[in-house]
Amino acid sequence: MGIGWDLHPLVEGRPLLLGGVEIPFERGLGGHSDADVLVHAICDALLGGASLGDLGGHFPPEDPRYRGISSLELLAEVARMVRARGWEIGNVDAVVLAQAPRLSPFLEQMRKRLSEVMALPLEVLSIKVKSPEALGALGRGEGIGALAVALLRR
Repeated sequence: MGIGWDLHPLVEGRPLLLGGVEIPFERGLGGHSDADVLVHAICDALLGGASLGDLGGHFPPEDPRYRGISSLELLAEVARMVRARGWEIGNVDAVVLAQAPRLSPFLEQMRKRLSEVMALPLEVLSIKVKSPEALGALGRGEGIGALAVALLRR
């Protein structure tokens, strides 16, 4: 088992990408890459389950090669690394924490995109969304977070 989480601030002038899907919204997530918190959390869950460290250790934010990179590229590489270590991805379960925008209409598109990138059947990939109910920084709409767990097997 591996667990991952990520959190990025919402900023002006960037597209909002979650699960590799562009979501119509007036702000996007700030970060070195495209800042897709859902993909980053899944990457860390996969890396953790395979005892391969974390996303920043493999793709450091200070490395200019990763500036603006699609998180889907990182996920494809992480899935390759996990499989190269002899692991099979059994399932992934993730939750996105966001006050706004409303994300449920995009969940199936996210699942399809992520299952393609990880070469997984849809039935082993779960994505949910939860509202922070106006509590804390996420509840004030300052950012979006995500949590993920991954089950790996030999």
